[in-house]
Amino acid sequence: MQGRSSGFKGGRIFGRVPGSFPEGAVPPAEEPRAAAARVIAVTSGKGGVGKSNLAVNLGLALAALEQRVIILDADLGLANVEVLLGLTPPCTLYDCLYRGRDIREVLVPAPGGVQLISGGSGFLELANLDRAHWQRLLSSMALLDGLADFVLVDTGAGLSRNVLGFLAAAGEVIVVVTPEPTSLTDGYSLIKVLARFNLHRQVLLAVNRAGSEQEALATARRLEMVAGRFLNLPVVYLGAIPEDRVVHRAVREQRPFYLAEPRSRPARSVAAMARFLAGGMSREDQSRPGLRGFVQRLARLFNRQ
Repeated sequence: MQGRSSGFKGGRIFGRVPGSFPEGAVPPAEEPRAAAARVIAVTSGKGGVGKSNLAVNLGLALAALEQRVIILDADLGLANVEVLLGLTPPCTLYDCLYRGRDIREVLVPAPGGVQLISGGSGFLELANLDRAHWQRLLSSMALLDGLADFVLVDTGAGLSRNVLGFLAAAGEVIVVVTPEPTSLTDGYSLIKVLARFNLHRQVLLAVNRAGSEQEALATARRLEMVAGRFLNLPVVYLGAIPEDRVVHRAVREQRPFYLAEPRSRPARSVAAMARFLAGGMSREDQSRPGLRGFVQRLARLFNRQ
């Protein structure tokens, strides 16, 4: 990106996001919120970077802003979200698809006002659903459009077919990285795939486990500059979560840090990210018809018939 600075100017990394955007990025528009839910996939190039933890606490921060939030645990078969929330859901999406349970029975109320859909072991069969089960999935999940303002899809890590399907179907994507070189390399590889298949007009970036404000900013700048130069895909910096014992303690206690320590630096950081997301709808998202479109695209991507 020649002839301009990196696009990260002003603001603090911990507590609120910078106020400017990389060239070509689409900032939130000041327009009325659409009736359809905003479907945002939270993903990472490698495991162990805190992706599920971010999805959970970001959902809670959005709920605190009076947004209706559903968290869809699409990290197939691992159930990380329910563990972080300290829940044991009585029903999963598998029960909805194969045991005749209503989708509203699968929606589990969680602490902090969010709701959870656990995929359970049944989500491992997603790629092999027949036409009848795809239609049931479509009919069921499309009904949730009016029940949520945001649906956060916690995907698996990496570049599997399932993960890429969720990323293609979602209206927006948040890529989570840490300052570690391996995380940056894998995060860039993921963004490269998104750019190659022209799946999104921009990618949101969250830096986790940052040792300092300067380290978070340097990490974000590095990915933004490389993606802008070689991929022509804007990377919009969403914010950073600092390395903090509060986070580790919350994971051990199975209580999200946003609820356990609401005044901590990590909690203030996700609150800033939530305010950014709740501030408007990106132009990219306006073309995405909520959960109905999300499930329709999944059906086209995964249906092997």
